Amino acid sequence: MRPAADPFPYTLIATDLDGTLLRSDGSVSQRTREALAAATAAGAAHLVVTGRAVPWTRHVLDDLGYQGLAVCGQGAQVYDAGQHRLLTSVTLDRQLAALALAKIEAEVGPLYLAASRDGLDGEVLVGPGYAVGGPLPATPFTDVEDLWSAPLNKIYVQHPDLTDDELAEVARRAAGGFVSVTMAGEGIVELLPLGLSKATGLSLAARRLGLKAADAIAFGDMPNDVPMFSWASRGVAMANAHEELKAVADDVTASNDEDGIAVLLEKLVR
Repeated sequence: MRPAADPFPYTLIATDLDGTLLRSDGSVSQRTREALAAATAAGAAHLVVTGRAVPWTRHVLDDLGYQGLAVCGQGAQVYDAGQHRLLTSVTLDRQLAALALAKIEAEVGPLYLAASRDGLDGEVLVGPGYAVGGPLPATPFTDVEDLWSAPLNKIYVQHPDLTDDELAEVARRAAGGFVSVTMAGEGIVELLPLGLSKATGLSLAARRLGLKAADAIAFGDMPNDVPMFSWASRGVAMANAHEELKAVADDVTASNDEDGIAVLLEKLVR
């Protein structure tokens, strides 16, 4: 008689997108799709948890045939992909954000700026000098006052000389009492509503699904995934992950280009 398969040990699989679920070319490999399908067939829910706002995330979810909840905008938005609607959305206090920017610029000089507007169709505004990585759509602006004309989820900052880690450290020191600061990728330092993180949105989404942190495994690659790892029972960093995340991870799997999520899930689905 064949022994019964062990049950899948987690009811929730939380995956970041860039540098984690997505390969460097922006695709999700067939192997990873199959591993996630096997895990969900075994009873786990898959939640995408990304720094991207909904407009920069929807096409990825549609390609995956994803119908569940997604946590977007660094935890600001809980999005129902099946119904194409926002369930929750947290916006940045624009007066505090302006004060935070002023305090940071008083320390390091002028910053290059971009911002993510709230909503299902919120634009990403990009100012002079700000370098946008990849092909995602953005709307240029030249007058900084345009940043404050509509609700925002976050502001992106870059500096002509400081590294991302250096800029994030200065921003926390100068403005950490007004906004939360995170580093989400190369050239991506973000100012968020105070107290907001991926863990905030993930806990809201999990509660809607009746799922608990104790039953969650999370995959990520950047410092903005640290709160998600702190929330989940098990945090798995990709081989390509930032050292700050690796330092708090329970495990390190293969890189995003080597199907790191699938490598680990295949060991758990038996």
